[in-house]
Amino acid sequence: QVQLVESGGGLVQAGGSLRLSCAASGRTFSMYAMGWFRQAPGKEREFVARISSSGGVTHYAESVKGRFTISRDNAKNTVYLQMDSLKPDDTAVYYCAADTPPVTPPVTGVGSYDYWGQGTQVTVSS
Repeated sequence: QVQLVESGGGLVQAGGSLRLSCAASGRTFSMYAMGWFRQAPGKEREFVARISSSGGVTHYAESVKGRFTISRDNAKNTVYLQMDSLKPDDTAVYYCAADTPPVTPPVTGVGSYDYWGQGTQVTVSS
């Protein structure tokens, strides 16, 4: 079992920045990959970013590449999402998720992840 708790969401103006955090507990954090997803009203949950268990490999959705950075601190059992140059289209509930072994491709798919946090709201005003 893995428990995930997100924090750091809020209201920000376009062009601003936010950093989301996701604290994990339960299974050994350094043994599984982590991802961030988001869901806007009336839309499906979509992949944002992923980081490998060691932190050495990252993937990003095209829509956030160059603006968002995923990172992790295995000593603190925490994954982060630094969001810069935010746009109104980034408004959504953001979820962190754990992809415990064995990994089930595609790693950008919702179904690949086994545990989810409760989500944190990010609102970007124009």
